Amino acid sequence: MTEPEADAVLEALLALGPLDALPRTGWVLRGVPAPESVAGHMLGVAHVALALAPRVEPPLDLGRVLAMAVLHDGPEAISGDLPQPASRHLPAGAKAAMETSIAEEIIAPLSEAAKAAYGEYQSGKTPEARFVKACDTLQMGVRLVAYEAQGHQGLAEFWRSVAGADMEEFPPCRRLQRALVARR
Repeated sequence: MTEPEADAVLEALLALGPLDALPRTGWVLRGVPAPESVAGHMLGVAHVALALAPRVEPPLDLGRVLAMAVLHDGPEAISGDLPQPASRHLPAGAKAAMETSIAEEIIAPLSEAAKAAYGEYQSGKTPEARFVKACDTLQMGVRLVAYEAQGHQGLAEFWRSVAGADMEEFPPCRRLQRALVARR
């Protein structure tokens, strides 16, 4: 790695740092005090993926799955966690275009592998990308169970998202989805 490359990597890593403290906005809007951070969410998605990916047939590329899991919300370090109620007011494709632009700035400098993983996730064309998107939803379900166990209420819209997500492509995801919904 050259000195300019090292400087670019350092800048990208520093740009991703705010994810540690950035709360997930959807939980904030529903009155959950001190909700998980975006970084915590991304780690949770990786945990779900690590638990379920070895159970998927045909086998998935676990390295690509985990790379996507830890990068999928990286652009939020700059854009913030734009909640669904706000993002639906944007022109079609605007949020994705913004995230792609930010990814070029803070994910691409990390490595070619990071850039490829983020692009793969955004395209949603591979089984690995679709699996990570399913794990993203399932992680929200895990947090729902935890938040409701703590006594938080008014989270029905999140349950509709978890219960209504199509998990048919990945039976282990479908089984976890059923277990989550049964906990409600």
